[in-house]
Amino acid sequence: MNLLEKEQELQSMVSQGQMLEAFDKFYHENVVMIEGDGIEYKGKATNRKRNEEWLDMIAEMHGGGIGAMSANEETGYTMTESWVDVSFKNGNRMKVEEVSVKKWDGDLIVHERFYYNAPG
Repeated sequence: MNLLEKEQELQSMVSQGQMLEAFDKFYHENVVMIEGDGIEYKGKATNRKRNEEWLDMIAEMHGGGIGAMSANEETGYTMTESWVDVSFKNGNRMKVEEVSVKKWDGDLIVHERFYYNAPG
């Protein structure tokens, strides 16, 4: 399976509500993730907890999708442009549009950076 196929499978799992399963399958134990504000989070356990917290805040998903996806097989990078429209348990609703850039080492993601529209 090439990188584009791996990214497609990951995104398919997420779109089917299997975000944590996709994270468990595709992320390295020492993954580093950088949010849109530049804050860096290290390690699979730390980042899985952050994903659990994100999912716990959501009351309802109204939609989501992929705008574009690409892979550079030679350098080991994939990029995906996506969006999600969610209502949170606190009553707020938000459409998040983001680009994620992932560095792969074999079958696992070792680094991911997000670029997104920050609320406010």
